[in-house]
Amino acid sequence: MISVKDLKLAYGKRVLFEEVNLNFTKGNCYGVIGANGAGKSTFLKILSGEIEPNKGVVSITPGERMAVLKQNQFQFDEETVLNTVMIGHTKLWAVMKEREAIYALADFTEEDGMKAAELEGEFGEMDGYMAESNAGTLLGELGVGEEYHQALMKDIPSTLKVRVLLAQALFGNPDILLLDEPTNGLDIETIGWLENFLADYENIVLVVSHDRHFLDAVCTHIADVDRQKIKIFTGNYTFWYESSQLMARQLSDKNKKTEEKRQALIDFIARFSANASKSKQATSRKKALEKLSIEEIEPSYRKYPGIIFQPLREVGNQILNVEKLTSSVDGRILFKDATFSVNKGDKIAFLSRDPLAVTSFFNIINNEGSADSGTFEWGTTVTTAYLPQENSKYFNEPLNLMDWLRQYVPPHVTDVDEPFLRGFLGKMLFSGDDVTKMTNVLSGGEKVRCMLSRMMLQNPNCIVLDQPTNHLDLESIQSFNEQCMEYKGIILLTSHDHTFMQTVANRIIELTPKGIIDRLMTFDEYLDDSRVKTLREEMYA
Repeated sequence: MISVKDLKLAYGKRVLFEEVNLNFTKGNCYGVIGANGAGKSTFLKILSGEIEPNKGVVSITPGERMAVLKQNQFQFDEETVLNTVMIGHTKLWAVMKEREAIYALADFTEEDGMKAAELEGEFGEMDGYMAESNAGTLLGELGVGEEYHQALMKDIPSTLKVRVLLAQALFGNPDILLLDEPTNGLDIETIGWLENFLADYENIVLVVSHDRHFLDAVCTHIADVDRQKIKIFTGNYTFWYESSQLMARQLSDKNKKTEEKRQALIDFIARFSANASKSKQATSRKKALEKLSIEEIEPSYRKYPGIIFQPLREVGNQILNVEKLTSSVDGRILFKDATFSVNKGDKIAFLSRDPLAVTSFFNIINNEGSADSGTFEWGTTVTTAYLPQENSKYFNEPLNLMDWLRQYVPPHVTDVDEPFLRGFLGKMLFSGDDVTKMTNVLSGGEKVRCMLSRMMLQNPNCIVLDQPTNHLDLESIQSFNEQCMEYKGIILLTSHDHTFMQTVANRIIELTPKGIIDRLMTFDEYLDDSRVKTLREEMYA
């Protein structure tokens, strides 16, 4: 168990935590959520001992081992991949090194022999004789092939380093597992493996993630970081979000009788409890929800941005025609002979095993890149708005937010005054003096919110979204997702956010070096379709 008592942390006048008291218990997975800057990662660092609080105590049950997902990809440059994983079990690694040092002695004394025997006992108790095999298996399941296992960390691709560090954290079944954004850099299949791994994990897990599908799959509880406090709620992210929103609506509706409100929430809990999934975690979550009292549910105090795309006109019959479009980089084919047409009502999720492929395609159709061959043509009725993955070129000039947004007002808008611009910025939570902030000091999340203000100004009937959830907090992601579900225009998107892809898209197009796979189905249906799985392997072979 982890116990937190009277925790306080402040940097000057900025107070992150004040009088925080919590217990984290075995068998539960806690999703740590909160707005950007609320202190989620800092809280994990306090628990791990990396940061010392101003006040309070963090205590761990004696004898329990904690493992932390490291963020520094260069820390283990001179170690082999296999050793880097085993280093995650610090006690086992120390015994291994001491044992090796004794056996390497030229003059082996009786005392050395006794010490070696003692170490052999400890080594066996910690399953040390299977350590290399277990580490290798874990690496393989995370997509790090055997050809890399004896390579130095500095010599492997950066995309694999994050997987090795994740394997390091998971290695040896730690009693407490702290994971900060563990899905970063992982593909869909590997994220699915990690979801199943954590869903069956029987110890304590605390995880910070912006991936709602991941949080829903693994979490039994939500630890909400807000207003210098941390409160723990039973259930996964969706349950926390929907119940807090329901409570907020009911608190604002003064005409309903108290008992009616209470019954509605009880019914909601019952429905959600019945839908819990994921093996052992499911049983734990369902039991917890069944015991949940109505008084434990509280409305969220979070601010959600108002992302609203209002098409100026409906699209015509011709939207986008793509003919034999091909793109490559440094001799590597990203996609080849992409041929398809976009139809009315389409919300298309694009994917590829090559992370550059969809970005290249989106840049091409938005005239921000060029193809090797092939053509594309937009219909004359289409007005597009593009959210690129890389937006730095839009913020080269140091302008305040009002002047920055003013330069993107389209010709059809004539009455452009300060309240008009403030309205768009205000929807994205830039209020008061925020609108005088200079663009050269904006965070990544603030830049994305500015780009969304720019998009809303265009009144588009087709939006193109390249990794729309990057840099956004859960509140912004949730609002963005819901708007895309309601949006009446065309959507072309790609995202690492499973929930975004599943809830928005009604058509899937996969770009491959041998052509495209095009299916009218949801994202989950596409991933589960056995015929599609076979075809995907052929297209990448």
